[in-house]
Amino acid sequence: MILEVQNISKRYGTQQAVGGVTFSVARGEIVGFLGLNGAGKTTTMQMIAGSLPPDTGQVRIAGVDLRQEPVKARFSIGFLPEDNPLYGEMYVAEYLEYVAGLYALKDAKERVKEVIRQTGLSPEAHKKIEQLSKGYKQRTGLAQAIIHQPRLLLLDEPAAGLDPEQTGEIHSLLLALSENRGILLSTHSLAEAAAVCTRILFIHKGKIAGDYPEKEIKDLEALFKERTKTHST
Repeated sequence: MILEVQNISKRYGTQQAVGGVTFSVARGEIVGFLGLNGAGKTTTMQMIAGSLPPDTGQVRIAGVDLRQEPVKARFSIGFLPEDNPLYGEMYVAEYLEYVAGLYALKDAKERVKEVIRQTGLSPEAHKKIEQLSKGYKQRTGLAQAIIHQPRLLLLDEPAAGLDPEQTGEIHSLLLALSENRGILLSTHSLAEAAAVCTRILFIHKGKIAGDYPEKEIKDLEALFKERTKTHST
């Protein structure tokens, strides 16, 4: 397994944000992490990424315990957070070379050229990041997430704010990227999850409420609508 999550929990004061979450992601899978706003998606993603320590439980990345060997484990993770923090004053290629330097990559310039081609950034690579459209900023975020060729991609709302054409382009890119790695994609959109995911995990009030393989994803729509209705009332 590329990702193994065992019984992780996180509490903020009296609020239980995540409670006893367990699941795994295999190579070649695009797993949708689906739930309403506030369901615990982002907190769980942050714990898996190593940016937020869990109160309990264990995360293993490609067999490496994140708590015991954090540097080694994080090298196998590519993370695109929801806010996609980029340095707007830097040029696209310049920024990616900077990220490659953080990972001490050999032949960094060649790797930057490769991810620019892979993510379709070539027409915009000469621009400053602040000049890019939302879609190309997301592509830049994906490029930095894959530059060190991680085995696990964590994507938190990667298509948020994109138009349908841009969303389709991102989804096509994710399908190509999934061949040699596992992908965990957090979203509140069932339509997005159904369009690209091979499996869907439904999280509700900080707990896994369902695990649906590809053949059962259509059945999830009725359940999701019912849970949405219950939550709103």
